[in-house]
Amino acid sequence: MSWKPELDEIARRVGRAQEMGGEERVQRARDAGRATVRERIDRLLDSDSFHETGALAGNVQYDEAGNVVSYTPSNFVCGRGQIDGRPVVVGGDDFTVRGGAADGAVGNKMGWAEKAAHDLRLPLVRLVDGTGGGGSVKTNATLRRSYVPYVPEFDVSVALLSEVPVASAALGPVAGLGAARVAASHFSVMVRGTSQLFVAGPPVVRRAFGREISKEDLGGAGIHARGSGAVDNEARSEEEALEQIRRFLSYLPPSVYELPPVVQTDDDPGRREEALLSIVPRDRRKTYDVRKLLSLVFDRDSLFEMTRYFGRPLLTALARIDGIPVGVIANDPRQLAGSLDADASAKMARFVDLCDTFHLPVVNFVDNPGFLIGVESERRGTIRHGVRALFSVYQAEIPWVSILVRRCFGVAGAGHGAHHRLNLRYAWPSAEWGSLPIEGGVEAAYRRQIEASDDPDALRAQLEDQLASLRSPLLTAEAFGIEEIIDPRETRPLLVDFAHRARAVTRAETGRRARGFRP
Repeated sequence: MSWKPELDEIARRVGRAQEMGGEERVQRARDAGRATVRERIDRLLDSDSFHETGALAGNVQYDEAGNVVSYTPSNFVCGRGQIDGRPVVVGGDDFTVRGGAADGAVGNKMGWAEKAAHDLRLPLVRLVDGTGGGGSVKTNATLRRSYVPYVPEFDVSVALLSEVPVASAALGPVAGLGAARVAASHFSVMVRGTSQLFVAGPPVVRRAFGREISKEDLGGAGIHARGSGAVDNEARSEEEALEQIRRFLSYLPPSVYELPPVVQTDDDPGRREEALLSIVPRDRRKTYDVRKLLSLVFDRDSLFEMTRYFGRPLLTALARIDGIPVGVIANDPRQLAGSLDADASAKMARFVDLCDTFHLPVVNFVDNPGFLIGVESERRGTIRHGVRALFSVYQAEIPWVSILVRRCFGVAGAGHGAHHRLNLRYAWPSAEWGSLPIEGGVEAAYRRQIEASDDPDALRAQLEDQLASLRSPLLTAEAFGIEEIIDPRETRPLLVDFAHRARAVTRAETGRRARGFRP
């Protein structure tokens, strides 16, 4: 008289779901260097923490007596689990069943995962493989009709980005809506050599343009993680991709209604690195390693760089200072001299939005000669992208501090902080600033005199030498045009104080921003 027969049937079906698309298809995926969706979830989450939702969902065929004659599980696996003891929602496509297409999901399991993350105020991790939620023309044959396209639960997806962290991994060829799901994230990563991302795959491109192209050439990591910026990071393996997601989430709160987590650190908050005294060369024509500079200031091994190969003149990263998470922006003088081009400006705007959304104070290391100049820069609309970056800085409500390391020129330099509120900033002795660098400024301001001179080169050099005497940051400090010029070795202790004060201020200001996050 017990319910054991029903429970046995449930156990059989759950066991069948664990087999996914069957032994042959699973082996085919492994031979291609791809793990199964269940293996990926196990590697992402803390051991034994996954609680699956919808394990019984599947396409079931019955005979006339009501016996099961065939069972195909849903190709979307979702549920809740933990990462470093903190709860998350995870959803992943099973490529071994119908290639991960939406019509193999059985019910709106993907939508459930999105709603669960939103309503429970938990981070969402998307493990995207195949069309990843997109459709297939096979559906038309099954339905014997087509349908007007729509994006299921897109309103929830839009709301998610303004309320909880969303991280996505492209773990195979990802097309259509799957590609959009990867892009509609705060952080995305793809695996070099085994992941590709495109609006439509090679067969569709071949039919449309008559051109043969490989998946890798159409949408590999070299296209997106190192080119378009559609994906933030690349990884050498699936394991590394999942570890990057785990690390990204470690800096962020579960939702905008909480503060980012603080971790214990044994790094001395008063650490003063002697190397900072000489890291910026006295010769203005020479560069320096900005990543080394940052490693000398922030907690050891805490720098997590995002979107390294897109917008390369600007470095964006998450880091910790005395265990407190912060956002980091820094010009890289080894890439276009650190000037902001169109890509770097777009990168800056998106990163500032991320920090503002999740209450991460920003530390800006400034060595900015201005917006990139030249014909190609103008053609790419650098000024429009640049102005959007400046707007992001002025619209942000988070605490902000700028370290003026070397150059700060022009309109782009003016975006080092928001002048309408407390513009907290510290200058190093190596810093210089103005409307234009002296060399180009002399050419523009004294063009007629130089052209009329008997010795234009000598006059140009004379004018540059005269104006160079006005370069000293001490002259600006005398007029209180800069608040403090500091010993570079004091940068870390000052930032520790900033981080603690910023956290105290932010504690009372959690919640959703009026302006939502834009991917």
